[in-house]
Amino acid sequence: MDRNDLIHILSTTDKAELKRIRREAEETLLRFCGNKVYLRGLIEFSNICENDCLYCGIRKGNSRVGRYFLAQERIVEAAFWCGKQGYGSVVLQSGERSDEKFITYVEKTVAEIKAQSRTRTLPDGLGITLSIGEQSEETYYRLFAAGAHRYLLRIETTNDELYKRLHPPGMRLSDRIQALEHLKQAGFQVGTGVMIGLPGQTVEHLADDLLFLKQRDVDMIGMGPYIVHHDTPMAAWDDANERTPQERFGLGLRMIAATRLLLKDVNIAAATALQAIDPEGREKALSWGANVIMPQITPTEVRREYQLYDGKPCLDESADICKNCLTIRIEGTGREIGYDSWGDSKHAINKRPQ
Repeated sequence: MDRNDLIHILSTTDKAELKRIRREAEETLLRFCGNKVYLRGLIEFSNICENDCLYCGIRKGNSRVGRYFLAQERIVEAAFWCGKQGYGSVVLQSGERSDEKFITYVEKTVAEIKAQSRTRTLPDGLGITLSIGEQSEETYYRLFAAGAHRYLLRIETTNDELYKRLHPPGMRLSDRIQALEHLKQAGFQVGTGVMIGLPGQTVEHLADDLLFLKQRDVDMIGMGPYIVHHDTPMAAWDDANERTPQERFGLGLRMIAATRLLLKDVNIAAATALQAIDPEGREKALSWGANVIMPQITPTEVRREYQLYDGKPCLDESADICKNCLTIRIEGTGREIGYDSWGDSKHAINKRPQ
């Protein structure tokens, strides 16, 4: 597949062709990754952020957000619950901070989860993915040594002009790209991704994003449609809603399919943002090539304070309700849940020395 092929996939609205693209993406998934859907219990442990990204609901400059930081015991307890449900992996996500107090806290929390989650089915403990933003190379080595082995650092766009438009002065695309390289050098399975349907974004931009993912040899992808948050500067832009939510949703599904057809054996998450637009968004993403879902494990009393975009679903549902709901949804697609497994991407596994 070349750039023109990707642009065509992302542009087409022909129903027969879309049906064929979806079918080929699903067949590629089943051939290279199998039928299993892997669950990652998502723990949003803090919404305190030192950045002021113009699209984000928990940006530093948003004074209407109630800030929180979960105690280590709550995080470990939530992770332990995931282990008992057979999830196999957790994602620790937060606003971006790089101070030593924060890094030490994450380091110790990761080590504690590892120590308490070793079982007969998971002798090395739960798989741990971190998503805590851009950090120093030394920090990545420390967090990997503590026991985390996957890291998601979304790049949002690989177009430099668009990146500058979305971020405050001082945040540079080149720094983000360098951080992805540092993560790989530290030993992490590396994940990244983009927002889909941004103001001023074209399908050519998105095709270039996909070629960037291939060039960087990433192991996992997390991406979803752009949804406006009312308490952000971007909400006031004239072109903030130049595409309708349904147009962004359809483009999001085509991006998943194009990614699967291009990269074949990586892990692709079915983003919660898809469900914010379509009640069956995550199930549809599975049929277009996704194979990872992240159930909400964040305590319900703080969950409303971690809204990166408007309309985030599952704000009031307990972890048990989320689990039961997702089980029914996934099994309804004909797929199998990969219980008691880290669910590392086949791409990462295939790169290991034999």
